Amino acid sequence: MHIKNILKDMEKDNIQAYLLTQFTNIKYISDYKPTSFAFCVIKENPIIYASQMDMEIANRDSTIEVKEYEKFEVMIDDLKKEGIKNLAIEPSLVYSTYEKFKDDFKIESKNYIDKQRMIKSSDELKNIKKATEIAQTSFKQLDVANRSETEDVLAFDLVRLMIENGASGESFDTILVSGSDTSLPHAVPQAKKLETPILVDWGAKFNGYCSDNTRTIVYTEKQHEIFDIVLESHDKAIKAIKPGLKCCEIDKVSRDIIKEYGYGDNFIHSTGHSLGLDIHETPGFSIRDNTVIEKGMVITVEPGIYLEGEFGVRIEDTVSIGNKAKIIGNLSI
Repeated sequence: MHIKNILKDMEKDNIQAYLLTQFTNIKYISDYKPTSFAFCVIKENPIIYASQMDMEIANRDSTIEVKEYEKFEVMIDDLKKEGIKNLAIEPSLVYSTYEKFKDDFKIESKNYIDKQRMIKSSDELKNIKKATEIAQTSFKQLDVANRSETEDVLAFDLVRLMIENGASGESFDTILVSGSDTSLPHAVPQAKKLETPILVDWGAKFNGYCSDNTRTIVYTEKQHEIFDIVLESHDKAIKAIKPGLKCCEIDKVSRDIIKEYGYGDNFIHSTGHSLGLDIHETPGFSIRDNTVIEKGMVITVEPGIYLEGEFGVRIEDTVSIGNKAKIIGNLSI
């Protein structure tokens, strides 16, 4: 179905073939995720050119035809023999690869696959829900507030628990930090004992699909004050989400609440991002994203306030969007 929808979009633009090289895009189209390199060409008869060392796994997993990659000249000759003169590419295609094709085809950069990946199927949503369940169960088991080990050891333990509970791995490098390092949105766990507050941003992968949550454990009166502001922003943003609104409108709801309390300059990232096979997908709840919200989207909501040199608070949940937004999972805040 994905390929049929992409072919319809290509036909509207008079595009004859669409070249994919991103591993997760190839998996999305074919169920085969390369381990080395591969070229997937979407056309009337789609094909994947896989490396020799990937042929066994490609033949096992791919739902579309697979051919062993020999060299660029052979692949280009195959396309020209089919009468293909124009070729769409992913915007992320590396320039050195683009150079191989530019003399033989009229090339345009297109986001056809990103458009498809915005809307999750029921199976995709099941995988995201399972990944979330695994991650949240593992977090509860970790019981970080009652542990005495260092940040890096606890982060390792959380990943271990996720794998023991059925994850293939972590969705991204686990953030488990404390004290003043919580004011750094992408801080790295250190070999130091826990201070306060404690911020954990983590996710599991299940069947290739990601989850994402953040929790901040606060202690002092000021930390609680900031926590309550962030929670209000988080809750009201989720309540505001519905199909037909623009993503930037949800970002504004979240951001305006934090601004009202005088911390607008301390909210230093977007309100959320889509996820799926990748931890960051489109669209996102950003001031610059005018994408119209649709049913079937899965997007995080993660407002934060960061006080440089003191501490930071972030609260993040992932929501699935139907007539309204529903939080995935049941982890308390």
